[in-house]
Amino acid sequence: MDVARVVVIALVAAIAVVAYRRTMAGPAAPRGSARRAKALGLLPRSAQNTRQAAADPELEQARAAASRGDGGPAAQLLARSRELGDWGRRSFHADVLGDHEAARPGSWLQAWETAAGPDDPDAALIRARATVSLAWHLRGAARARETSRKQFKEFHNVLVQAPALCARAAHLNPGDPSPFVAEIWAALGLGASREQMRQIWKEVTARDPHHYGAHRAALQYWCAKWRGSAGLAASFAQEAAATAPPGSLLTALPLIAWYEHHDTNAETDDFRTPSLVAMVDAALADADAAPPDHPDTASLRHLLAYFLTRQGRYDLALQQFRLVDGHVDALPWRYWDNPAAVYCLWRDRAIQGVQGRFTS
Repeated sequence: MDVARVVVIALVAAIAVVAYRRTMAGPAAPRGSARRAKALGLLPRSAQNTRQAAADPELEQARAAASRGDGGPAAQLLARSRELGDWGRRSFHADVLGDHEAARPGSWLQAWETAAGPDDPDAALIRARATVSLAWHLRGAARARETSRKQFKEFHNVLVQAPALCARAAHLNPGDPSPFVAEIWAALGLGASREQMRQIWKEVTARDPHHYGAHRAALQYWCAKWRGSAGLAASFAQEAAATAPPGSLLTALPLIAWYEHHDTNAETDDFRTPSLVAMVDAALADADAAPPDHPDTASLRHLLAYFLTRQGRYDLALQQFRLVDGHVDALPWRYWDNPAAVYCLWRDRAIQGVQGRFTS
């Protein structure tokens, strides 16, 4: 690996860790919060699922079966989404099932590939996504100065395989944007140029112009912590939201862009500006317009719950918390070391606000 590439990877990893591994600080829990949450039928911290953003019984069953070495349910899920052309759900399932364990020798994925042969488009997609996941797992979540050269080398040696695997998956199922979504995550770690990213993006939007998962991934690339800036991220997000149909959930993008660049140093008044309130209102309408089975609606509702609480709109915030309670693998909670704890802290602030005993 040449020196320039080592430097790029180290810088990218160092910047990313600041946002992705925040320490467990945050607001203090309101007194009596556990009692009040229980009275409202909400779950305690210990019962929050930190692996998913919402309940999805079929996906949970497929994941559990895969952990036992049985890839049958996963294969069925991927085949169904491919046959229906349900690209958003297909990418969502690939993200969940294509974890780093799937990429290991002797995994359920390897057994599936052996049984299905080399030309199965569903197994090929999971292989591509799992390879990206494995690379980031090998790198680890520590700060760059706490990550060894060996870890960086293993990270690069695995991640560099991903583009070819993504291309293979795309070749086997030409209309599917999912392999290109996986490639976006690889491009982040490989330090792809803006022109390279624009080429990947053309492939995505030619197949599904309003793909939520693809937009969420691409937005990360355009953030300042990766290859862009606050201005580029905001422009990308606003353009996508402005041209998307209701129910696409792309109104989440301006909120994510704002959070990525402003949340850390924001004061209460910053959350309550007319422009940010308008962004939240647009996202609320978008979530309500989404199909009932949209796989990413819960992710947007988690984000809304946080922003509405910060804006002092506690009744609306609590409505969102009620809809997602029990699953917390979503922004912003997932950026913290203890997502269930942070989720419950903000949920309990909303509860106390509704009951008139919270002063922001």
